[in-house]
Amino acid sequence: MPPKSDLEHVTQLADLDFLSSKSMRAEFSADNAGLQLQIEAHAPGVYRVRCAKSDALQPEKASARVKARAQMLLAREDAVGELAVSSVTDLSHEGWRIEQGDLALEIARSPLHISVWRNDELVFSTVDGATLGHAGGDAPLWRFCADLDGDDLLYGAGESAGELDRNGSRLVSDDAAARALPLVWSTRGWGLYLNTLSRVEHDFGATDAGQYQLTLHDEIFDLFIFIGEPAEIINQYTALTGRAGQPGLPLMGVWLDQAKGQSLDDIFQVAQNFRAQQWGLDVINLAPPALNGFQADKPAFEWDASRITDMRELAGRCAEANLQLAGPTFPGVLADTELFSDWEDRGWLLINDDSEALVLPGIDVTGGKPFGLLDLTHKDVYKLWVERQRQSFEDGLVAPVCNAQFDIPDDITARGGESGPLLRTLYPMLVRQALFDAVAGHKTPQEGVVCSADLFPSVQRYAWQTGPRTGNGWQAMEHTLRTALSLGNSSVPVQTHALGSADHPTDDMTPELYIRWLSMCVFSGNFSFQAVPGLLPSSFDEATQELVRHWLQWRYRLVPYVLGIIEEAVRTGQPVQRSMALAFPTDYVAQQWDTQYMLGPALLVAPVVQPGNKVQVYLPAGGAWWDLNTGWRYEGGTTWTVEAGLDTLPLFGREGHMLCLGPTVQHSGEFNSARILDEVWMFGMPEHSPVVMRNKIRVMQMQGSSYIKGLEGLRILPSEGLEVKRRGAEVRISRAR
Repeated sequence: MPPKSDLEHVTQLADLDFLSSKSMRAEFSADNAGLQLQIEAHAPGVYRVRCAKSDALQPEKASARVKARAQMLLAREDAVGELAVSSVTDLSHEGWRIEQGDLALEIARSPLHISVWRNDELVFSTVDGATLGHAGGDAPLWRFCADLDGDDLLYGAGESAGELDRNGSRLVSDDAAARALPLVWSTRGWGLYLNTLSRVEHDFGATDAGQYQLTLHDEIFDLFIFIGEPAEIINQYTALTGRAGQPGLPLMGVWLDQAKGQSLDDIFQVAQNFRAQQWGLDVINLAPPALNGFQADKPAFEWDASRITDMRELAGRCAEANLQLAGPTFPGVLADTELFSDWEDRGWLLINDDSEALVLPGIDVTGGKPFGLLDLTHKDVYKLWVERQRQSFEDGLVAPVCNAQFDIPDDITARGGESGPLLRTLYPMLVRQALFDAVAGHKTPQEGVVCSADLFPSVQRYAWQTGPRTGNGWQAMEHTLRTALSLGNSSVPVQTHALGSADHPTDDMTPELYIRWLSMCVFSGNFSFQAVPGLLPSSFDEATQELVRHWLQWRYRLVPYVLGIIEEAVRTGQPVQRSMALAFPTDYVAQQWDTQYMLGPALLVAPVVQPGNKVQVYLPAGGAWWDLNTGWRYEGGTTWTVEAGLDTLPLFGREGHMLCLGPTVQHSGEFNSARILDEVWMFGMPEHSPVVMRNKIRVMQMQGSSYIKGLEGLRILPSEGLEVKRRGAEVRISRAR
């Protein structure tokens, strides 16, 4: 981790003077620091606080490069809110009140202090005497301190394999090991986002338990303050910074990861065995090294002849077997080639201060060969790489797999002058954007998947995030679950899971653990099997293989529901797997059960994360819950011990919601796109339209009854105590008399 910043020379902002206000923005000057401060009503529930020298805040003309960077961070630059400014003078302070709707941001004149109120209730405030400090010079630095009290549980900020609550920890944004993301929110009802590509240091009460301290290394301080429930904050944050598109139906099926060194014939034999055993499967994900890359002397892609002799023949083989093909790629050129030397001379590779191209040691995706990185800040290089990648997809590759969060040394400079923390943050963003442009950028609507483990600001724009592979024991299973929930708290809609790790010994993978892990994966965004002995279903006894068949049937039946959740993420930014803190921010007890989660709005899932059949489950307060296994109804705010055999999982439907299921199929090609739904389960009287692919069903309440359209030909499983009458596609549900 980079050393902690020296904050001795930070000057606290004070002596504010009011300059002017418009419908969306109020401007102030800080005389003691020679800076200008702007407060903007950016959107309902969102304030934007910017501070810098006036010429930096309001440049005469922004360069194309500055505009491009801004667009990589913000999908919506222009403010859409309105504010009203009034003066405040009381016994405690002198300042201004900036109102929008039911929110009011109060700013004290000297020293600077910010507080935000909602309906006259204090929601957020800064630390007295340490709200915002600035140190100028060649390396400008800002320090912002938010006040914490005993009710503040902090979530988001990226990936975590431990506690989801961030209190007591530190993170640095460009430290790859930190796995940091910029959105942080509190269960008290506020969230913060620093809009920057530069280094940010987060101190979540580690130095002072009463303060969340942000240290920013940038010329401009640009902070968004969100006020609302966590779901509202994620909605506003993703509306501001961008959201992911749809993956498409074929990629929603089960994946199979090829083992290192495994031949195409061998992996197809594994896939054929899946089909013979009636284990659902859709996608084969080929292992490193990269399937194709630049020729040694030409800027054209060629397929690796040692692995793929004829790509057209391979694509036809996949189509015949109803399989999709994904595979690895990398944004570089192998060293010691004529093309490397040519592009080093052209400046098409990342170079150091001596104009020599950066050479990174070989990794799996390059077959262990050293390589240089394409300078994707160069528009011609970016365009060329997109074109070559698009050609790969036209040849039959449906999804690229690419991790590009390289540890780029500080003396490496891109064409646009980016270096150090800025370049380390920017580079994986450019790689993911280029791959997405190649896969989906030319489609309307944009639909496609780019698989990567990289984390960076605005990562939530791209599907899918790949999960960790840390082992084959119970702890590793819990690790991948916690990372998914922490990423969901950070606005990433989908993390895919791997059922075990091909990189670790499989001795600890018992049949019990294998089935528990699989059942958790089934109730997630998506997952992959590992094609190595000890991690394939065929490695286990017949009873275990039958359980695999049972759970994979569940997975394909859930596809319409999970696709519906992803459609909801496109509209609202909500993740597929939602932590208890995100779904129930006012239920403090629920937040302690941090391995439970909501799968979308309707299902509570309590994975079994340790050996044994007895599981304790907490059902959040505020409503009732229906046990999917028994049909029994339980009141919320209660804890139960559930008996769960290997063919069951503690699953509860939220009262008032519905679960729409598809038919039992072996792959996505067997779905009838005109009728993807097969069955509807009701949890009490329906009050909410179900989350389902393409939203084909609507719920309407009239005179104590619910009317639902769009259920013609579907099986309906009502909860006990309901009376169902149907006429064609219309269904009336009322209380049983």
